[in-house]
Amino acid sequence: MIFEGMGATCDVVPRFSTLIIGSKCIGRKLNMAGVPLTQRDSKECVTKKCDFRPKSACARQRRLGFQLSRSCNHSQAITVLESGNFYASFDEDCLLKNKAQEVASCLNGRSIFLLGMMGSGKTTVGHVLSTALGYSFIDSDAYVEQAMGGTSVAQIFKHHGESFFRDHESEALRKLSSVPRQVVATGGGVVVRHINWKFMRQGISVFLDVPLDALARRIAKVGTDSRPLLHFDSGDAYTKTFVELFTLTKKRSVAYEDADATVSLLNLAANLHLDDMSDITPTAIAIEALVQIGEFLREENGRARRVHP
Repeated sequence: MIFEGMGATCDVVPRFSTLIIGSKCIGRKLNMAGVPLTQRDSKECVTKKCDFRPKSACARQRRLGFQLSRSCNHSQAITVLESGNFYASFDEDCLLKNKAQEVASCLNGRSIFLLGMMGSGKTTVGHVLSTALGYSFIDSDAYVEQAMGGTSVAQIFKHHGESFFRDHESEALRKLSSVPRQVVATGGGVVVRHINWKFMRQGISVFLDVPLDALARRIAKVGTDSRPLLHFDSGDAYTKTFVELFTLTKKRSVAYEDADATVSLLNLAANLHLDDMSDITPTAIAIEALVQIGEFLREENGRARRVHP
């Protein structure tokens, strides 16, 4: 059943439930589910992408349930599926594309700043988001390294100290904040300086909230050579990494809460019915980021209407 001509304005962003059901479960019912689709996207998703078998041994077939709301695209049609009768299964890439088009039309070119601890996936997710939105991608650490003639962040810390690096990091954010249509993956400690928030408020900040256990396992697996704030020479890499991350988190956790939107991987894994957070794909995280950005924009526009009725 298709509803067309829902002429909502762009200040109303659809509220999507992020229910993604993995291959192990078929389950949680919603009263109603809907995916806003343009005619072109509907054709791509329904006819062209009708085979949703996993592309690799690690890939999972995803099923996403959505709460029906109004669309911010006048030309969009909404495919409505009554839960309990059947579920719609869509390819993640198609869902990402559709959600990115919807959110991009309401962003007005505002940049996105990804926040989070080291190892939280800011760079990986940032590439996915920027491609989906048609934005440029910038890694702020790489930006500083380039400004310093190619010197790595680890070497900058070693030879000049953290304060020197933070000064250059703030200068990088000042410059980047004036450029529209970018996804910026920031350094983990960018939130500790108040001036950086002034720059990031020019866009939308999104915190990738990953549990310390998962962060420690990721970092211990790949090594800590490029992580200047992790200081240890020997011993169990996971345990020492966890302890260092715990110390850093105590200093930064309150600041991360000031982000405009938050993507909780713990909650996302629960909604996905996944026991291991490493099974969550970067695309699924990017979709959730767009959902949370859309919710932020909806609330922001609501506040603006109350102030200027």
